[in-house]
Amino acid sequence: MLNKIISWLNDFFKDRNFMKLIHITENLVSKVLSIALIIVIFVSIFDLILVLSQDLFVQEPVGFFNVTLIEIFGFFLNVLIALELLENITVYIRKHVVQLELVLTTALIAVARKIIIFDTSKYDKVDLIALGFATLCLALSYGIICYIHKRKV
Repeated sequence: MLNKIISWLNDFFKDRNFMKLIHITENLVSKVLSIALIIVIFVSIFDLILVLSQDLFVQEPVGFFNVTLIEIFGFFLNVLIALELLENITVYIRKHVVQLELVLTTALIAVARKIIIFDTSKYDKVDLIALGFATLCLALSYGIICYIHKRKV
């Protein structure tokens, strides 16, 4: 009995079998993440519709929107970022490769969202400079990756 267990463990930890287990785990985790992200996208869309409908039809309007337009843009960009993350996961499931251009695009959108909804009363100007620097670094990284890919083609 002990010999069978040792033999099974020995077979299990051979490189090929172990890599198969890792591959199965990666697929399972990426599919669970996709499902969770789809739920987040629909909840975000519902939240956006709720905020828009409440602002347009329920509350006394102060201007066209009671909630600032910047906050509404933030809701839209949240959905866009979630869609980009879903695309990242989908590409990984299909090709088993992390697409660096797609990751950088998602990061740029996330930083741009933060800049768009930036509230100067809550944060210091240094924080805005840091976001600008992050945007510059991400844009340069994206440009380098695109340049390298164009040279290979």
